[in-house]
Amino acid sequence: MMEPGDGPFGFSRREWRMLQRLRTPKSIQRLLDSLSYHEADTAWSPRRVLRERTGHCLEGALLAAAALRAIGRPPLIFDLEAERDTDHVVALYRQGPYWGAIAKSHFTGLRDRAPIYRNLRELAMSYFDDYFNALGERTLRGYSRPIDLCKFDRRNWMTSDKPVWFIPEYLIEMPHEKLVSRAQVKRLYRVDMLGVDAGLLGHRRPKSLSARGPRRKS
Repeated sequence: MMEPGDGPFGFSRREWRMLQRLRTPKSIQRLLDSLSYHEADTAWSPRRVLRERTGHCLEGALLAAAALRAIGRPPLIFDLEAERDTDHVVALYRQGPYWGAIAKSHFTGLRDRAPIYRNLRELAMSYFDDYFNALGERTLRGYSRPIDLCKFDRRNWMTSDKPVWFIPEYLIEMPHEKLVSRAQVKRLYRVDMLGVDAGLLGHRRPKSLSARGPRRKS
């Protein structure tokens, strides 16, 4: 069990200073990239991820949101909804009127996005071509509205010793905007295995269809 922190939100003062030194979204992305990726069925808080030095997409997004908060930005995330695949969660930020994203993934095309997107639909659609399962099926179908994680402060989402499954469960149950129609889905073709291997550069192909992070129904 982690010792209670003596800094903001239950972090230790050392941990909080470390997050504050990540002054830009680019620096936060570098932190996520420095962590190993695991596919365990976990929902660790950002403090636990920092301690373990590993995480999957959900945990990376939560850590990025906590780091954004430490540098004075709102801790925002949103959910990319998939079919025959797991959802992908990313942290959001704005640069002027434009949206960017920070993300953890072992798919090379599903990580960060520069702040150039005029709205969340544009940002979500930028992930479409690189969003496929281990069979090469293009699986991205929708996206949620932004979620300000301050709403979960009473449940200590940033530093809890306990799993924070209440966050992905909230994301799954909330409404999602569709990105493609049923007719468009029928016309989609698979990514070839060369493309799948390129997307997983540096990682072995997973045995299951899921390849991004946990998805739980409440």
